[in-house]
Amino acid sequence: MIELTQSHSAPTPQALRIAKLQRIQDFLFHGITQFFALSVLLALLGIIISLIINAWPALDQFGFGFFFTKEWDIINGEFGGLIAIYGTLVTSLIALLIAVPLSFGIAVFLTELCPGPLRRPLGTAVELLAAVPSIIYGMFGLFVFAPIFADYIQPALQETLGQVPGLGILFSGPMNGIGVLCAGLILAMMVLPFIASVMRDVFEIVPPVLKESAYGIGCTTWEVVKNVVLPYTKAGVIGGIMLGLGRALGETMAVTFVIGNAHRLSASLFSPGNSIASTLANEFGEAEIGLHYSSLFALGLALFMITFIVLAIAKWMLINMEKKQGLKT
Repeated sequence: MIELTQSHSAPTPQALRIAKLQRIQDFLFHGITQFFALSVLLALLGIIISLIINAWPALDQFGFGFFFTKEWDIINGEFGGLIAIYGTLVTSLIALLIAVPLSFGIAVFLTELCPGPLRRPLGTAVELLAAVPSIIYGMFGLFVFAPIFADYIQPALQETLGQVPGLGILFSGPMNGIGVLCAGLILAMMVLPFIASVMRDVFEIVPPVLKESAYGIGCTTWEVVKNVVLPYTKAGVIGGIMLGLGRALGETMAVTFVIGNAHRLSASLFSPGNSIASTLANEFGEAEIGLHYSSLFALGLALFMITFIVLAIAKWMLINMEKKQGLKT
């Protein structure tokens, strides 16, 4: 009886072959997926190392003061990245200040208020805006938006906000349509569909029972969004905003068309300026090996560090919010 039980429990040769094949498959699957994951890290390290190596001559010549110097003189070999860094940060900030509230309103309308027949067409329209090439936005900004901006919007801003003490300097200067503010507005148009699409998608994953419970005790739509939807989806919302910010920081062609491409530092948002991406696009093709070439790589390194710092701050905010939520519960 014991021998019969042991013979039935012993694995057959076919079962052993299957088990061996499964172990080999698991090993290969683990190795391939690990290689894919490590390849991303290796690519990131390669980018960082190449940026540092190529930027080192400029950093060695000018020190870290390069990032705080506004001089950009190709003839005399004097370079500083302050103007490009300032233009990048200001245009991205303008874009977020405009795009985030609009994206939030679009996402709330599509998920909470929009009639059924309109929900799909409007959602598709938002997604199609995200697919428009950046050069099309740039052409629209230069040939359509900039003339309208110069003729109607800039004079209105100068006559209203330009008269407010402390804000007047931001809306002073020539009104030719091209400048930092125009670039920020075009960037807002570009990042709006990205942020709105992400917000809409994360709002839709909120369990209906949570919203229905809030409506059942008499909450308004705004109270449901503020007290139920946003706390549940805060990570996705911040992720969408960071996605839009990353697009704004690195945008090249659209900004190059409308920012003015002038190495000039001015407090006025109407004045032409420059960004890191537009500087690289305009000058990299003609830069000779030397300080000019190295300075452009230093600007690229600055853009990389700005993006890294922004993502680190976003992650820190999420961790803090999760801790506070845990303390509340």
